[in-house]
Amino acid sequence: MLRSMYAGISGLRGFQTKLDVIGNNIANVNTVGFKKGRATFQDMMSQPVTGASAPTGIRGGINPIQVGTGVQLGTIDNIHTQGNRQSTQRPLDLQLEGDGMFVFGTGVNQDNYQYSRAGNLYLDNEGYIVNANGQYLIGMDQERIQIPENAESFSIQGNGVVNYIENGETQVAGQIAVAKFSNPGGLNKVGANMFQDSPNAGRMEDVNGNFIFAPESEGTASIVAGALEMSNVDLSEEFTEMITAQRGFQANTRIITTSDEILQELVNLKR
Repeated sequence: MLRSMYAGISGLRGFQTKLDVIGNNIANVNTVGFKKGRATFQDMMSQPVTGASAPTGIRGGINPIQVGTGVQLGTIDNIHTQGNRQSTQRPLDLQLEGDGMFVFGTGVNQDNYQYSRAGNLYLDNEGYIVNANGQYLIGMDQERIQIPENAESFSIQGNGVVNYIENGETQVAGQIAVAKFSNPGGLNKVGANMFQDSPNAGRMEDVNGNFIFAPESEGTASIVAGALEMSNVDLSEEFTEMITAQRGFQANTRIITTSDEILQELVNLKR
């Protein structure tokens, strides 16, 4: 009798976690570069009543008899599918079309690098390209990219080359670098649209150990200037998942209620 109550409690915990993930997805439906999450579940260890037996000369084989003990959280996956493009016509709004991530950091310590698909970038008072948190955009030489104050205009090409015009002549400020991961779902979310490397992310490197690549090379994304990659959250999908999670939560509360009613009947047998 108590097993069904504990199974119901595990179901409540599981669906609560699923609702937490769905709520976070919906809250970030308009967050630039956001990658949605997905909760999956696994059954808990089953308690054996009788074991399986092999066939004999006079009797066939018997399957095991097991009673499940509930559900547990399996994974919370980060789904790195391409988000929708939103055109802004702003030269420092950049979208990655394909695989890869922008690299941000100080340009000095590689261990502090962070990665993002959010390309809403800005210029600081020294002309360096930074993100909304003030982190520097890293270029191919693992250095910061700076546009001089007296530059008349600038543009960013699909291969990440940043050009600016000074005294009527075109100059190159640098080339934006991207990092590529064989398993982007293994990256750690650290907030503010940023990810950190992890032992299971599979950061790709070339034969020289370099882990940053030029856009449009080695299978990396191209850069689209004047556009942003928005969240990959699908509201219709999230609302459907929310309804199924709510019904699952209600069903598990019914399991606990029914088990309690049966226990109450057993207590009242003595009366």
